[in-house]
Amino acid sequence: MKIILKKIFQNFLYGFPIIALFLLMFTGFDFSFIIYETNFSFNFAYLIIFFWVLKKPESIGFGLIFFAGIINDVVQNFPIGITSINFLLLCAIAAFVRNRILVPNILYDWVLFLMANLIITSINYSILTIIFDFPIKYGSLMSSLFVTFLFYPIFSNIFNQINLLSIRQEDAE
Repeated sequence: MKIILKKIFQNFLYGFPIIALFLLMFTGFDFSFIIYETNFSFNFAYLIIFFWVLKKPESIGFGLIFFAGIINDVVQNFPIGITSINFLLLCAIAAFVRNRILVPNILYDWVLFLMANLIITSINYSILTIIFDFPIKYGSLMSSLFVTFLFYPIFSNIFNQINLLSIRQEDAE
């Protein structure tokens, strides 16, 4: 029984990015909180995708990320393919950064995540306003972008610990 539970735990750690991403996409859960009557939210899916494609790309495939974007579009009632384009563009930026940076550093990752988030968000809302005529609230857009940027180091450390635990579990076998 102990071996089975250990194997389940190991598979959970290895599949954590996929499980977390699809759980977010199927539920449509939005991480938001209210401070002084102002609604702040952050895009947890961007955090998951950027970190895991940057640090451990073999744990989450681009096809699964594309499919998660399609699911998000259906759940959030967006035009089909918009989120998938955003997710894949974020993957491309993270892969480019992974191949260009010689020394991994949380500060570099954090700044590059901000730039990637700015690019993705700009393209997303440009497409939604120009082609699909969606109404955009720029204040909530910028606050969401900024809060997502602020939470990156926290979740990066958490994801890094999960990654290290996964590596330890693999080495134990």
